Amino acid sequence: MLWACLHFPDFSLQLLLRGSRACGPLVVTTGGNRPRILSCSLEARTHGIAPGMAMSAAYVLSPQLAEHPRDPAAERRALETAAAWAGQFTSAVSLLPPAALLLEIEGSLRLFAGLRPLLSRLRCGLADLGYAADIAVAPTPSAAWLLARGGAGSTVTDPSGLEAALAGLPVSLLDQSKETTRSLALMGVRTIGECLLLPREGLARRFGQGLLDELDRALGKLPDPRPSWTAPSRYKSRLVLPAPVQETEPLLFAANRLIQELTGWLRMKQAGITRLKLNLQHEDRKPTVAILGFSRPSRDPRRILALLRERLSTLILPDRVEAIALESAEAQPLDSRNLSLFPEDRLPEEERWLIIEHLRARLGPEAVYGIATHPDHRPELAWRCCEPGTDVAAGMPVKRPLWLLEQPKRLGGDGDQPVLDMPLMLIAGPEQIESGWWDGSDATRDYFIADDGNGRRFWVFRERQGTKAWFLQGMFA
Repeated sequence: MLWACLHFPDFSLQLLLRGSRACGPLVVTTGGNRPRILSCSLEARTHGIAPGMAMSAAYVLSPQLAEHPRDPAAERRALETAAAWAGQFTSAVSLLPPAALLLEIEGSLRLFAGLRPLLSRLRCGLADLGYAADIAVAPTPSAAWLLARGGAGSTVTDPSGLEAALAGLPVSLLDQSKETTRSLALMGVRTIGECLLLPREGLARRFGQGLLDELDRALGKLPDPRPSWTAPSRYKSRLVLPAPVQETEPLLFAANRLIQELTGWLRMKQAGITRLKLNLQHEDRKPTVAILGFSRPSRDPRRILALLRERLSTLILPDRVEAIALESAEAQPLDSRNLSLFPEDRLPEEERWLIIEHLRARLGPEAVYGIATHPDHRPELAWRCCEPGTDVAAGMPVKRPLWLLEQPKRLGGDGDQPVLDMPLMLIAGPEQIESGWWDGSDATRDYFIADDGNGRRFWVFRERQGTKAWFLQGMFA
């Protein structure tokens, strides 16, 4: 079995840096009344700021310094969304809070054409998410975890090479108490290799069996089962921006991070989404909500981002945005399709759906809709609005125009021939309609197809009761 460990150093800082291209001097602190710096950005370091420094001293060095208290709950949520993204590479993903993931990759090597291409895709994907991770591979999960934390980035595929690979790592990486680590250091034992040279009986008698068991699990001498993490049925993630923004372009940059996570989750589910909700969160106002609708289930990040760009271009932000949250509806199975020997870049059918989606994003979902027939003989009630692409039953087998007037227009002529600009010639009909007596909109009409002599055809009717006047109902193309 082969395991890969993804360790995210300074995870709390990475969560902030991934929200913008340029963040300025930025620090993560302990919070509270007297906060101290836990981690700081590269630009903050250039001002002389370092971890462990008090915020009061840091502000003297850089008055423009942006401070963010550490949020362990947000780190846990971010680690889970990263695990959902990693689920596209393997079905066995384990969490190692606060900042690491374990992936069992033995069964995925053939799918991704070997270890090197798989690791390359992991690194490229993490870069798209805005993360930097130390990745290590080993035959046991504990060894992969130790190698990743040590920053070695080692790849060990043969169990016989584990001891040599772990020998140079510091003992402080082991999951032991500070007292145990300090006692080993006083004995001159600072690396795992030096620890392995000590007599096992004496080591267990002095520091307990737990230390030996941890070393044996790392070397594959003891079982090391890891519980798999189960992804949620819906994607939901939030990203805090390092500084409030008013423009949409920085929002698109941050949203793209979440979209990459979303598409990884969808690949794991082998599904697509038809609806997305983006919350733009302000400090003192209600969130601005942008809804994205897709005509067909999709997991294409470029398609989602393009649609989001169209939607954001129509929004007027009432205030600066401090955080964004992306939430999907229930994922739907993504239909597969056969490809031709020489496939086009995009199928014409997909092009049609893209046009519909872009129009709905720009004009609003209520402005673009499909039309379905409805079992009613009255023309004004014989159709209903529906979602584009909805399968509808065939209409009545009669010839009717697609272009109907919103309200019938009264024509001249009260005899057997209607008059528009000139007398119209009746060439087909009548289609007799007598319906609606049960809902108070009774219609008793005789419909005809009329020609004006210049090639234009109209759909007209005459009431069979009352004035027996002529009306124009619609026009043929």
